Amino acid sequence: MSVVPMLANASPWAFQAHPEVWFLVLAIVGLGWWASHIGTRVLPVGVPVATPFQKRAFGLAVVMLLLSADWPVHDIAEEHLYSVHMLQHMSITMFVPPLFLLATPAWLARLVILEGGVSSRVLRRMSNPVVAGVLFNALVALTHWNGVVRLSAENGAFHYMAHLAIFTSALMMWMPVVSPIREHRLGPPGQMLYLFLMSLIPTIPAGWLTFAEGAVYRVYDDGFEPWGIGVISDQQAAGAIMKVLGGFFLWGVIVVKFARFAASERSDRSQRLYDQDRT
Repeated sequence: MSVVPMLANASPWAFQAHPEVWFLVLAIVGLGWWASHIGTRVLPVGVPVATPFQKRAFGLAVVMLLLSADWPVHDIAEEHLYSVHMLQHMSITMFVPPLFLLATPAWLARLVILEGGVSSRVLRRMSNPVVAGVLFNALVALTHWNGVVRLSAENGAFHYMAHLAIFTSALMMWMPVVSPIREHRLGPPGQMLYLFLMSLIPTIPAGWLTFAEGAVYRVYDDGFEPWGIGVISDQQAAGAIMKVLGGFFLWGVIVVKFARFAASERSDRSQRLYDQDRT
C-alpha cells in the first residue's frame, strides 16, 4: 500500500477535489444569472428583479454552501471529526436553506413552479407543515443511525447524496416560515409554534451524543485525533452543537418573529382606536 494515500487520509489539510460540489454551486449561480436576465423580460419596466436584501442573501447562501460542502470542511467532517460533521449539517439545514428562500423573489418562485400546475400541487403537499416537519426530522434521525454514519464516512458518493436529500428536506421544512410565496406560509403564531416543535426533536440525539459514555460512532474512533480532540470530546461537542447552536438559532428566530408580531398587533390596535375616535 502506498504511503501517500495513508498520509493524505491522516492529514485534515490534504486537498481533495469535490467536482460534484463545484457543479452544484455553479448550477445555483447559473440559475441566479438566468433569473436576473429573464426577470427583465417578464417584469414590468422599472420593477427590480431582486431587492438588495435578496441579492445579499443569495450571495451569502452560495458562499456558506460552498464553505460547508467543499474541502476542507467536507473532508474533516467525513474522515476525522463528527463535531465538524454536525457544523456542516447545521449549515445545510438551518442557515443555507432559509437564505436561499429569502433570496428568491415571489415572481421567480411562481414562474418556476407553474402556479396551478402539477409542480405547484406537489410543492404544496411537500411543504405542508406536518409533511415537511416529519420528513425533515425523520431524515435527521436517520443520518444519526450508526450504519448510515459509517456508510457516509466510507462512501463519498453516499455522503453527497445524503446531504442533498437532507438539504432538500430542509428547504421544504423552512417553506412554512420563509416561503417566497406568501400563501405557502403559516401565520406568525403558527410559524412560532412550528419552529418551537422543530427545536424539540433534535434534543433526543443531541442528549444521546452528549452523555454517551463510550464512542457512539466507531468509524470516528480510528486513533487519529486532529488538534488533540479525542473521540469522546468530539461527540460531546457534536451533541452540544446540535442542541445549543441549532436550538438557540430557532429560538432566536422565534423571538424576532414574536417581537415583529407584537409590534404589528400594537400598531393595528392603535389604528383601530384612532379610526373609532374619528367616527
